[in-house]
Amino acid sequence: MNLGKVNKLQHMGLGPVWVRRHGVAAGIAAGTGTGSGSGAASDVALGADSAITINTGVARASNDQQDAALAAMDWDPLEASIRECTRCGLCEGRQHAVPGVGDRAARSLFVGEGPGRNEDLQGEPFVGPAGQLLDNMLRALDLARGKDTYIANIVKCRPVGADGRDRPPTPDEVDACMPYLRRQIALIRPQVIIALGKTAAVSLLGLPADTALAGLRGEPREFDGIPLVITYHPAYLLRQPADKAKTWRDLCLAKHIIDGD
Repeated sequence: MNLGKVNKLQHMGLGPVWVRRHGVAAGIAAGTGTGSGSGAASDVALGADSAITINTGVARASNDQQDAALAAMDWDPLEASIRECTRCGLCEGRQHAVPGVGDRAARSLFVGEGPGRNEDLQGEPFVGPAGQLLDNMLRALDLARGKDTYIANIVKCRPVGADGRDRPPTPDEVDACMPYLRRQIALIRPQVIIALGKTAAVSLLGLPADTALAGLRGEPREFDGIPLVITYHPAYLLRQPADKAKTWRDLCLAKHIIDGD
C-alpha cells in the first residue's frame, strides 16, 4: 500500500487519526391520542372534524403553492425561506434552521438526517463530534467543507423527543421539508449524492422507515437521475467503529463516480 493510500485510510479512522473523543446522544419518542362522542356531543365532534378537514385542505393547498414557488427560487431566497419556515412543528422549538453549507456547484452532496443540538445552536450542519468525523471522511476523499462539496440534511430543523434528546424526523416532517432539499439538489446538480445513515437513505429512496440500511449499501442507487451512494452516519460510526472499513468502501464507490471511473 502506498503512502498516499495509508494517509487516506488514517483519515478514515483505520489509522490513528479518526478517534472518538465525545459521546453521541440519540433518542426517540412519539405519542398519539384520539377521542369520540355520541348524541349531541357527536354533532360537536362532526363540526370539529369538518373544521379540521377544511384546515388540513387549506394547509395542503398553501404548501402546494409554496412548493411551486420553491421550484423557481435561487439560493438566497431559498435559504431565507428555510430560515423562516413554519411548514411543520419543528419550527416551534428551533434556535436556528440549518439550510446547509458548502460549494453551491459541488460535484458531491452529502445528506444527513437532521440538525442535532450543536447544529441547532450554530446554524450549520455536522459541527459536533459527528461533524469532526465527517470532516475526516471528506479529507479521505481529498475534499473539505466548501471544496467541491455541499452538506445538507433531510430536515432543516432539529427534531427533539419528549425527553429533550435528538430523535429521527417523522414521515410528516420529512414530507414537509423535502421540497427544500429537492430544490437544493436541482441548483447544485451534483454528480453523486452520499446518503449518511438510514433516515437519509429511506427518505431519498421513498422506502419504509424500517428498511435495513445494510441491504441498501454496496451499489449505486438513484435519486432523480443522480447516482446515490448509501453509507453509515458518522454518529453511528462513533458508536460502531468496526463499520468504518465498510464506509471507506462506500466512499471509494462515490469517488469512482465523481472521477468517472
